[in-house]
Amino acid sequence: MDSKAYLSNLEFSTVLNELNKNEIELRDNYDAVFHLVTAAKGAEEFYTTENNSARSETAKEAVLVDEKIIDAWNGHPHFRVIDNSSNFDEKMKKLIKEISLFLGEPEPYEIERKFLIEYPDINWLNKNCKKLEIIQTYLNSDNNEEVRIRQRGINGNYIYTKTIKKNINNLKRIEIEKRLSKDEYLSLLMNADITKQQIRKTRYCLIYKNQYFEIDIYPFWNDKAIVEIELNNENQKIIFPNRLKVIKEVTDDINYKNSSLANIDRK
Repeated sequence: MDSKAYLSNLEFSTVLNELNKNEIELRDNYDAVFHLVTAAKGAEEFYTTENNSARSETAKEAVLVDEKIIDAWNGHPHFRVIDNSSNFDEKMKKLIKEISLFLGEPEPYEIERKFLIEYPDINWLNKNCKKLEIIQTYLNSDNNEEVRIRQRGINGNYIYTKTIKKNINNLKRIEIEKRLSKDEYLSLLMNADITKQQIRKTRYCLIYKNQYFEIDIYPFWNDKAIVEIELNNENQKIIFPNRLKVIKEVTDDINYKNSSLANIDRK
C-alpha cells in the first residue's frame, strides 16, 4: 500500500487489475499496521538524504509523501501512527509498546474508549475519512465471552473476521481475532444468536493529530453516532476534531455496546 503514495489513482488501479486484487484485500491482509512518521515532520533537524542513496525527497516532499502513505493505510482495522513528539529512542519504545499491546502479554488486548456524539456532517466525513460498510453478527457463546463475526469492506470487496472478546475491566479487554474465508464466514452464520439482530453500520475512519478515530453511523439513529478510539494506555489524552461534537463518554455504558444495540427488543 505504500506504493500508492507514488502512483496516480489510474496507475494504482492498473496495478491492482494486473494483480487481480482489490484495495481492501491488499490493505487489510495485514493483522496490524504501524506507521513511523518521517523525521521531516516534527524532527526536521534529523531529516537528511545523505545516509540513504534511495532517499531523494526534500523535507517538504517527504512530508507530502508521508501524508499520502498514512492516507493509503487509513481504514485498516488496527492502524497506529508513531509521531516525532519525542526523541528517536523514545519513538522506538513507543513502537515496541504498540506492537506488544497488539500481540499481547500473554494475550492480545485492546484499550478502547467510546463516545456518543451529535450526528456528524456526512459530507465532511466523506471528504476527510475512509468509508467502510460493516455487518456484524453475534454467535451463540458462553456467558463470560462475546463472539462475533464481521463482514467489512466496501463496493463488493470484503474481508471476514471472527472476534472473541473477554472483559478485563471497563477499558481493557482481551481480544482474539481470526481471519475467515468467505465460506467459513457463511458457515458460522448458521450459529448466529437468534436473540440478537445483525448490526449494520457505516464506519468512517479518520486520522487526526496522529490519532485514529472510528466513527460509526447506525441506520436507526438520525441524531447521534458513536466514535471509538483505541489507546496505548488508559490515561492517554484524546484530542477531538472540532467537527465532532461529543455528548458524553459511553465507554462503560452497556446500553451503547454493539451487543446491546443488537438486542431484538432494542428501542
